Amino acid sequence: MKTLSQYLLEFERDNPEHKGLRLAIEDIAKACARISDLVGRGALVGIHGDAGETNVQGESQQQLDILSNQIMLDMLAWSGNWAGLASEEMENIYHIPARYPKGKYLCAFDPLDGSANIDINMPIGTIFSVLPYDRSDAPHNRDFLRPGSEQIAAGYALYGACTMLVLTLGHGVQRFTFDRSIGEFFLTKENIRIPDSASFSINLSNYRFWEKPMQQYIDLCLAGDQDELAKNYNMRWMGCMIADSHKALEKGGVFMYPADNRDPAKPAKLRLLYEVSPMSYLFEQAGGRATTGTENILDIIPTELHQRVPAILGSKAEVDYIEALHQAALKKTD
Repeated sequence: MKTLSQYLLEFERDNPEHKGLRLAIEDIAKACARISDLVGRGALVGIHGDAGETNVQGESQQQLDILSNQIMLDMLAWSGNWAGLASEEMENIYHIPARYPKGKYLCAFDPLDGSANIDINMPIGTIFSVLPYDRSDAPHNRDFLRPGSEQIAAGYALYGACTMLVLTLGHGVQRFTFDRSIGEFFLTKENIRIPDSASFSINLSNYRFWEKPMQQYIDLCLAGDQDELAKNYNMRWMGCMIADSHKALEKGGVFMYPADNRDPAKPAKLRLLYEVSPMSYLFEQAGGRATTGTENILDIIPTELHQRVPAILGSKAEVDYIEALHQAALKKTD
């Protein structure tokens, strides 16, 4: 089978304008392999449990959150492939130390998605987004505030029964599987396309906080073939965006973390730069769609590093239908 390095080298030969991207992606893959090793050893190396600290989001940090963030910073900073880094765990961007050479890419990442799953051995993962940076001066926070349509690469590592790396370089979506025995990622599925499927992933316990269009869609799903959609839907929820999104990407259907009114200060849960934007890029590259309900996610220009947005990602038919419900609701209020 083809290794990740072979795939990246072939991509670079076919797309010389992206010369250098191969090494940058390999940095991320090496960091994910390290995190995967820690995840696999878990309590044996004393990395489970609360770290007793909170991040910039005000969320409690697990020990593995902190370790994963440090691994990403360390593995990317020294290589000379990156101009700047931004992490969901840090208030401002991370400046590459002066002793290291600087590259031509920016990376925004969530070092460990699904932290609540760590101690119960449920799926967790790492999400990343890559933006080009063509200036010689050091980047600032504002240099990361660009629409998702400007990404040149995005992906995630899923740490489950095996470790997978799902990647797009703007030319379709590929899945790689990590061979622990030799420390290599191998290409195991090419050109992933999202199938149509009667399936949805959502935290149904938040139903009472959602806007009416989302409640309407879920009501129709639960009614199954007895109502307008005329399909019997399955529901899955693993409490990790990567895991729930991965299911939708491979098996079809839709992943949703919609707007809600539970906390007026946080009308949405997921972060645009570190979670929603890279996932949206992947879904659109796989033939799907990504919307907030009223706006194409890849068109959103961020206003701050830790901006939150509603997320509805999935097969085109399902997302189109959900968006139509939101548009109809807006017309009624005009």
